[in-house]
Amino acid sequence: MTESNRVACGSSDLALPDDLREPFIAHLDQLKERYLERGWGARVGFGSRPALIVIDLALYWTQPDHQIGTNVDSVVDATCRILAASREAGIPIFFTSFAYDPADPPSPQNSKLVMKLTPGDATLFDLDDRLDRRPTEKLIRKRYASAFKGTNLHEMLTSLGIDTLIVTGVSTSHCIYATCRDATDSFRVIVPEEAVGERCEVFHRVNLLDIDIDLGDVTPIEDVIGSIQRVVAS
Repeated sequence: MTESNRVACGSSDLALPDDLREPFIAHLDQLKERYLERGWGARVGFGSRPALIVIDLALYWTQPDHQIGTNVDSVVDATCRILAASREAGIPIFFTSFAYDPADPPSPQNSKLVMKLTPGDATLFDLDDRLDRRPTEKLIRKRYASAFKGTNLHEMLTSLGIDTLIVTGVSTSHCIYATCRDATDSFRVIVPEEAVGERCEVFHRVNLLDIDIDLGDVTPIEDVIGSIQRVVAS
């Protein structure tokens, strides 16, 4: 096993055993090749009007001592690189976090994850300070996994003429996947590979492959930054 094949984020108790990682990655690579042979997984590419959305990099997720937090420092660092390039290029930037309200009635999903929160825990859903959000960068408070469900994100993007959505943040198998799923019918979806992550290595790898095959382009961060710069310069 090579060190480069380790996922740089996540929880150690939810990581793949070292002896399984190489064969698991090899199997995923084979699956991708077989899907490509069937005509899946073509590239959507960048359009001419990109926007960036940063999903749920709030304290509840970025601080490992919280209930569902984990080590996502590498995701935060990579997202900050994308943010810097996006700010330099002047493209629209959006953030999301959970719309925590202890008065909300329960839903069936609450039986799947019992969030151990008290009415005084609202500050846990403040964005991580490392993101250095600017007043001109929209913060969307959402109740659901997708940044589109129950929000006006779609309307804001279309009013700006956006054709490409760069998606970063957490978690790959949940809010990243759901946002990509809802975006793909209207926008080109670009996922910087190093700028998304989650607590479980298997879920991360499998869902990242699923996104790349079916929903958008999972792309190395250097290529995404280069595309941002080229689109703005053109």
